[in-house]
Amino acid sequence: MKTEQMEPKIDCRRCESLEALQAEKDEMVLELRKARRLETIAALSGGIAHDYNNLLTAIIGNLSLALTIIEADHKITKLLEDAHRASLVAKELTQRLITFSKGGSPLKETIYPTPLIKTATEFTLSGSNVRCEFALPDDLALIAVDKTQVGQAIHNIVLNALEAMPQGGTLNVSAGNVDIDPSTSELPPGRYLKIVIADEGFGIRQQDLDKIFDPYFSTKALGTQKGTGLGLSISYSIISNHDGDIKVQSHIGQGTQVSIYLPESKDTARCATPRPTLHPRESSLKSTFGTGRILVMDDEDLVRDIAGKILIHLGYTVAYAANGEEALEIYQQALASETPFDAVILDLTIRAGLGGVETMQKLRALDPNVIGIVSSGYSSKDVMANYQDYGFKGVIAKPYGMQDMGTKLKNILG
Repeated sequence: MKTEQMEPKIDCRRCESLEALQAEKDEMVLELRKARRLETIAALSGGIAHDYNNLLTAIIGNLSLALTIIEADHKITKLLEDAHRASLVAKELTQRLITFSKGGSPLKETIYPTPLIKTATEFTLSGSNVRCEFALPDDLALIAVDKTQVGQAIHNIVLNALEAMPQGGTLNVSAGNVDIDPSTSELPPGRYLKIVIADEGFGIRQQDLDKIFDPYFSTKALGTQKGTGLGLSISYSIISNHDGDIKVQSHIGQGTQVSIYLPESKDTARCATPRPTLHPRESSLKSTFGTGRILVMDDEDLVRDIAGKILIHLGYTVAYAANGEEALEIYQQALASETPFDAVILDLTIRAGLGGVETMQKLRALDPNVIGIVSSGYSSKDVMANYQDYGFKGVIAKPYGMQDMGTKLKNILG
């Protein structure tokens, strides 16, 4: 009698489990490749932003100096103003590169929120078929923020709203003061500024709401407007770094409402003044004039040159150093000759030689009363945000103009 050979039974559940594990492994490999690619792009962005900010320091500095010298009704004045305006836009773009590359902690200052909200929104909607209606009362709480970073967070959210309304529509931007109850929020209790950005777009599916802040997640198909999934992720990171939060509500066919929460600043005495006009006249700069000896350390010839021109125009005497070693030698000679410097402006990153932090440490050993100001266009550290921890008395971010430099020195030196 012949026995039939039995075919081995296949465990379907085991096969499905193996397929699921392989799919999970493939997804992890893909995410790792994305992360590495993002790190490479971020490093490149930070380096480019640093170099651009050095160039923009020379451009903005020379333009701001020229605008204080030339007569307001001169035929060249309008050309200089246009160039200055364009350079400020370039400054904003490089700051976005820095934020994307996660370069440094927020450089916070206490401000009135209305100009920041309006500028970021109007800039994003410029040239589009979407109109904006603002509801920004006069009694909004002061906030301590990095204007560039929070401006970019608002820009990214408004840009998403703009893309959700390809046929046009109305964007409603409002703000108000709210008290947070810890029983209903993950935020610490206290008073917050709430910014609401509401569009009339096609909305977000409920199953996607929990994913919209994940890196690389995007509902936009690749095409003329490629969805990288980084915009909202960066916005969430920025607001979180400011001890705030973002909440989203959406319904298909009805639109999306994004709420930004930022803690109120208690430091009302340091509220920033409104941004200066594009054409500063000598009379408006008189309050920033001063006297004293300033040592400028920077490894870029263009930056040293324009910093010196600005300082001399403001009334200061200037000496120059290309690195920390030179700065230490010049500072020590000044001490020995009893003609000390009133302040030193130190570039944070020096390609060949001692940088700003190391130089400041050695200067403090020479002179415990040294007044140091740190300057940089990009930093992966927190020196620019927490400059006091490194012995500095102030910070001036590149690119800067005459008003920035004069005001900073006046505030520090008195």
